[in-house]
Amino acid sequence: MATIEAVCVSHKKGIVKKEQEGIELKKAWGIEGDAHAGDWHRQVSLLAGESIDQVKEILPVLKNGAFAENIITRGLDLTILGIGSKLKLGDDVLLEVTQIGKECHNSGCAIKKATGDCIMPREGIFAKVLEGGKVVPGDDIVLDVQ
Repeated sequence: MATIEAVCVSHKKGIVKKEQEGIELKKAWGIEGDAHAGDWHRQVSLLAGESIDQVKEILPVLKNGAFAENIITRGLDLTILGIGSKLKLGDDVLLEVTQIGKECHNSGCAIKKATGDCIMPREGIFAKVLEGGKVVPGDDIVLDVQ
């Protein structure tokens, strides 16, 4: 079963997010206290823990949130998701995928400069919040909930 491995937040855009014990997601807004919350299509970002593990083989000091991701997943192949895919997180939260990948800030983030590559442009998933609630690491993730 797919699960949430970690949740991260930052109060400013373009900086590393910090790992949290839990996050509150608000319908049509995003994560409470996160700089990317708002009335737009990239309210929440997700990245697979398995992909982060591969980067950690080259850069072992990497911490959760280093890619500015909000939610790190485990056991779910995010590369199979398409625009419009839905994910249920925990008991209440429902997300809809709105974008796949994005360019790094300043033509290359610090991770790309250190390793020669960045996974966010290929594997980062962005979503809007259809139903809000609280999620914590260890919560289940279910794909394509109708």
